[in-house]
Amino acid sequence: MESHESTVEELTASMYEVRDIKPYTQVSSMRDSYRLAEVHSGILFDLAEVAPLVGMSTSFIKRVVGSRRQIGLKDVLELLEQDAFSETFLPRSRVLPYLVEQKNVLSARSDLNGLHVGDALLMLDKLSFNTVQTVVTSPPYWAMRIYEDMVPTKWADGEICPFGFEQTPEGYLRHTAEILYKLLPVLKPEASVWWNLGDTYSTRTQIRGNAAEALRAMQGRDEKKWHDHKARRYSAGHAYLKDGEQSLIPSRIAERASRLGYFVKSMITWVKTASMPEPQQSRVSRNIETVIHLSVQRTPKFHKNAYHDLPVELGGKTASEPGKVSDSWLLPTSSGRGGHGAQFSLALPGRCIGLSSDEGDLVLDPFMGSGTTAVSADRLNRRWLGFETSETYAKIVASRLSESPIPLRFA
Repeated sequence: MESHESTVEELTASMYEVRDIKPYTQVSSMRDSYRLAEVHSGILFDLAEVAPLVGMSTSFIKRVVGSRRQIGLKDVLELLEQDAFSETFLPRSRVLPYLVEQKNVLSARSDLNGLHVGDALLMLDKLSFNTVQTVVTSPPYWAMRIYEDMVPTKWADGEICPFGFEQTPEGYLRHTAEILYKLLPVLKPEASVWWNLGDTYSTRTQIRGNAAEALRAMQGRDEKKWHDHKARRYSAGHAYLKDGEQSLIPSRIAERASRLGYFVKSMITWVKTASMPEPQQSRVSRNIETVIHLSVQRTPKFHKNAYHDLPVELGGKTASEPGKVSDSWLLPTSSGRGGHGAQFSLALPGRCIGLSSDEGDLVLDPFMGSGTTAVSADRLNRRWLGFETSETYAKIVASRLSESPIPLRFA
């Protein structure tokens, strides 16, 4: 495994190659944090800065350290020692260093629109505050696909890898939570986030480029041997997950989002009208994905009537669905055409956009992929913004929107 001290620039310069995923958890302690608290004893932090990092509400923080608007690093150590501490996007040993590093970080922000080729984590720091009404995205799932032009990201927990290629599901949870944390300041008060996820089994398997490759393997038509594949996922060595066990990623992400300060409004089950067969004899086959609906405040903008008013192809009620919009959605999957290994149909983002925004509102997809969210937003007369690390997929988006092309912008 490469050193975590490497920089993104070094990895990119050396032609970063997708590597096997082998469970790895770094061993660390709090010794350096106690020394850091002594050195920087005079620095103060607003409670709102600290709360998402320690996974606690500001009201609970005041119970621990007193009713102050600002606290020091020694107070943060006190919070980290509480039974109520729960990791969001930083392991305990990295919370204090992160606070100190971020104290004087300033970034120029501006209004953005259209498609930008760049890392979502970096691009979110460039976007103006309180501008996004709706986020709809289906990010890379953990250890499921190899995508074109995969670019490594330097994460706050110290890992350097493309999103979705973490060595453990915990790494994926932290990185997802970090993106959700970066999203918070750019969201409008009535905003909604719709986060579409599929779960992953912790099992020894090859990682393929698209669903068609996986299907051929299940049908016994894959001539590649284990070592012929570009990347493989191993299971032995994880701290607790056993081989063949479900990782429970969607529910664990929802919990971390709550600790970041989001309201978890719904855990929606997307029941697919078609799914791949699975050659499993010890469990049921998967036929669902999860759409996590998050909001900034308790009562986000929400239009229930959109369920009936939208055309079916853009998320309106299907003939097989009940009369009221519920937390079970029976929507089609995509045909998978267009060169992307994983994409959803227009109906899924269309429904999310219709339920949570008005015409003219800004819709963001931080993992644009093949551009389905942009197409849905465009057809529903919403402004849209998308980030995509792969120039290959960005060109696919541009071709899908060729009737009203928006030039690619590079970070």
